[in-house]
Amino acid sequence: MTLSALFFYLFAGMCVASAFMVIAVKNPVHAVLFLILAFFNAAGLFVLLGAEFLAMILVVVYVGAVMVLFLFVVMMLDVDFAVLRAGFLKYLPIGATIGIVLLIELILVLLAWVTAPGITAQAPAPPASQMSNTVALGQILYTKYVYLFEAAGLILLVAMIGAIVLTLHHKGDVKRQSVVSQVRRTRETGVEVVEVETGRGLT
Repeated sequence: MTLSALFFYLFAGMCVASAFMVIAVKNPVHAVLFLILAFFNAAGLFVLLGAEFLAMILVVVYVGAVMVLFLFVVMMLDVDFAVLRAGFLKYLPIGATIGIVLLIELILVLLAWVTAPGITAQAPAPPASQMSNTVALGQILYTKYVYLFEAAGLILLVAMIGAIVLTLHHKGDVKRQSVVSQVRRTRETGVEVVEVETGRGLT
């Protein structure tokens, strides 16, 4: 067994075990931590495949941002998961039926799966270039697909603005700044001269 095969089985086994623990543990914080571990092992598999860009994206974006956000949300909201699991037994027959159907489908797919003869000979050879896949991906993304990339960013921006507009509610009893009123303010409306009698002071 080569060293790459050894690391493959190590990362793959840890990834599958971590994914199973995500749905098996009762503590949601532990589930998030196991999911982070699964992402790290998946990143290791990407490194073995030579896709270091996908590995770094998986670590930086999912582990560094999304999973940390999930962890803080789970810890700060203090959700009572005992209440959420109260109706678990009511939906158990439906869930078990769907799970059995999916298991049968997976077994049928694995039993019927065969490798086409000569498929390895038909695979195109990788281009002989010293360019890394990160540089090649950047050149393709920002040259051939630059308009699609910008359109995807515009769609995400519109979705973010829409989510903010739909969820932002102003309270009526909170004083807010009015820039227009401040700009249009004159000396008569902004300054009040009070005549105070000697020895009386302000009341």
